[in-house]
Amino acid sequence: MSANFSYPGIYVQELPLSAHSITPAPTSITAFVGYTHPWKTLAFNTAVQLFSFSDYEVNFGGLYTSGNICSDVARAVYEFFQNGGTNAYVVGLQPNAYDNANNNLGTFGQPLLGSGSGGVGAGLLFAYTEVTQVAPVAAAPAVNGMFITALEPVDIVPMTIKISNIRTSNSAAYDTFDLVVTYGSRIETYRNLGIGFSAGNPPMTAINRVSTLINIQPITAGGSFGTSFTGGTATSPPPPILCSFTQAAPTGFFTSFSESDFLVGASNVIPPFEVNSSLDQVEIFNLLLVPGVADFSIVSAALSFAERKRAFAILDPPAQAPAFGSGSIDTWMSSYPESQNGAMYFPYLLSTDPVTTDLIAMPPSGYVAGIFSTTDTTRGVWKAPAGIGTPLVDTTGPVASGAMNDMQQGVLNNASVNCLRTFNSVGTVVFGSRTLVAGNEAFAQSKYVPVRRMTLFIEQTLVANLKWVVFEPNDEPLWLAIRSSISAFLLSLFNQQALQGSTPSDAFQVKCDATTTTTQDQANGIVNIVVMVALLKPAEFVVIKIAQIAGQTAS
Repeated sequence: MSANFSYPGIYVQELPLSAHSITPAPTSITAFVGYTHPWKTLAFNTAVQLFSFSDYEVNFGGLYTSGNICSDVARAVYEFFQNGGTNAYVVGLQPNAYDNANNNLGTFGQPLLGSGSGGVGAGLLFAYTEVTQVAPVAAAPAVNGMFITALEPVDIVPMTIKISNIRTSNSAAYDTFDLVVTYGSRIETYRNLGIGFSAGNPPMTAINRVSTLINIQPITAGGSFGTSFTGGTATSPPPPILCSFTQAAPTGFFTSFSESDFLVGASNVIPPFEVNSSLDQVEIFNLLLVPGVADFSIVSAALSFAERKRAFAILDPPAQAPAFGSGSIDTWMSSYPESQNGAMYFPYLLSTDPVTTDLIAMPPSGYVAGIFSTTDTTRGVWKAPAGIGTPLVDTTGPVASGAMNDMQQGVLNNASVNCLRTFNSVGTVVFGSRTLVAGNEAFAQSKYVPVRRMTLFIEQTLVANLKWVVFEPNDEPLWLAIRSSISAFLLSLFNQQALQGSTPSDAFQVKCDATTTTTQDQANGIVNIVVMVALLKPAEFVVIKIAQIAGQTAS
């Protein structure tokens, strides 16, 4: 605004700053996609943000181990936070449940016919006859049922279900029973549960979302019920029913965590990777994991999604792939999908299972994502998340089939496989930093993980911070403001030693002027910005040359 000049002297005017400050984008927000606990997950196919493993337990139920139900996502998230991760999104997929006896396929949480006992998700099915008097005309009693499923690893500790005090009320509109669940030292008691799911105190209402041990689903008449009870009288109640979930294999009921279950419908889409999915609507995440999954079609979809979101995928090998020999990881990688936005880490790691205390093999991606986060915080995204400064927490080292020496790692390194190695006095570390296109000369600029991640970081930062440019007058004042904003951001990176070169002009250049934006571009509402950056490459091969100085003759 112009000043009102009236007296001789000095006038001060404050001018608006044409340049806009740029806030660096985050670098290690990590998205996990995969199966989570079938009954403890609060919302499936929904990206839930977490800042600790306690947050995961609240939203997805925590770690579990039982039979053919795995918890790769839970364990990957656990190791992510153990190894320095701080910010994550988890998308839980709902596993399929099969009932062989009735040739039925459904999803957890839906009524299923079947019977059996076993680990988490195995069920005991009860039938009962509702004997409430119907006045004034007597009616045949209705046969109903309930399918009780375990929420805990009952192949580790048995769980018992006791149904007692089954009674008929001649005056009330429903009959009742009591139910007691015992699991080790934990006991849950529920009184006066209604026989029948539409009256009184239905078992689902009283138990589900309250119990930490069981889940109940109603089943209407039909099918073959394994355990049954009927109402008694006040003077002649039926005896209590005592059943248990044990280690015995379930009959007719099992769960499926097949990688192919990611693919939904005839079009084989993966819902979390679709446009406008919950995860797609997250504005920025940097790392993408599908823990324990090695299926090519799923990996390809994950990489495509990562490319669209300017994220980087950390991928797991097949669990049984050895370093060498039949079915070796380098042979398997020969047909693996290529992408600048992904890296493979090998092999699986041994760790003590917090649930069973057994030594188990764990997919490495969760560990590696934690190391990415730690390195980004302590050194910066331009530093390779690898080397002896990346000790992995909560592992005793690689599985036996993944052990290797230096020469053997050289073969895998050339196959774009990043190895996890154990060294004396250092422990187990990440010892590779190549992308999936390391062997493709067409992508030479994206050979190394930190180079590609640095590029993605700069892209995400500029996309997020240049929205103010839209609809501004497209001429020299705008171009100057753009150059000033971006140059200030890149200068800050140079001062952090994140770029090559001894001077800023060696490290970066920013062009936005009449040479990049022509008159025709202006007429079409286009402003072109050219950013050139000299990125640091890791010292992957260190060559030491030693020359001996000839000894001098003593005088």
